[in-house]
Amino acid sequence: MAKWDELQSRILAGNADANISFADLRGLLLRLGFEERTRGSHHVFGLGSVLINLQPDGRQAKSYQVRQVRSALVANNLIAEKEDKA
Repeated sequence: MAKWDELQSRILAGNADANISFADLRGLLLRLGFEERTRGSHHVFGLGSVLINLQPDGRQAKSYQVRQVRSALVANNLIAEKEDKA
């Protein structure tokens, strides 16, 4: 469970978008209830009206796609944005 919490924190922080593995990002989306369809290198994840299209860049997720995932998850209240602890 801690692995997924740490991954969510890294995605929400937005300072390591280029260092998220594709397998981890895929696993998080599946864990959140997304259904996956694969055609060639395109992995399309759907949950209700939310659609996310990902393609691996070697073993890593593409950084712009990590940003898209973050925006989609926050906009649809699938994971909560981190609160600043000051």
